[in-house]
Amino acid sequence: MLKNWALSLVVNAVAILAVGELFDKVEIDGFVTALLASLILSILNVIVKPLLILFTLPVTVLTLGLFLFVINAVTLWLTSSIIGDAFIIEDFVTAILAAIVLSVLNLLLQKLVVDTIKR
Repeated sequence: MLKNWALSLVVNAVAILAVGELFDKVEIDGFVTALLASLILSILNVIVKPLLILFTLPVTVLTLGLFLFVINAVTLWLTSSIIGDAFIIEDFVTAILAAIVLSVLNLLLQKLVVDTIKR
C-alpha cells in the first residue's frame, strides 16, 4: 500500500510538472518541488478537501458537481501558498484551469502507470 502511495506521489509530481509546462502563469522550480507539491496536495486532499466539500455541499449539488473543480483549485492554490516561491500560480483562474488539467492528467497517468504496475 505504501508503495502504491509513493508511486502515486511520483505520478502526481509528473502531472504537476506538465501543468507547469502547459501554463505560463504556473511556475515550478523542478521535480523535487513538484514532488513536495504532490505530497502537500495529497495531505490537503485528505484533510482540507472533505471539509470544503461538506461546507459547500449545497453549491456543489446545484452545480451538479462542477463546483468540485473550484475546490480542487483551492487546494492547489493552498499548496502553492504553502510552498512559496518555488511553486507559483499567478491567479485563481489559472488555478482552476490548472486543477482541471491536473485532474485529467492524473487520471490518465494513474491508469497508464499505477494500474499497469498493479497487474
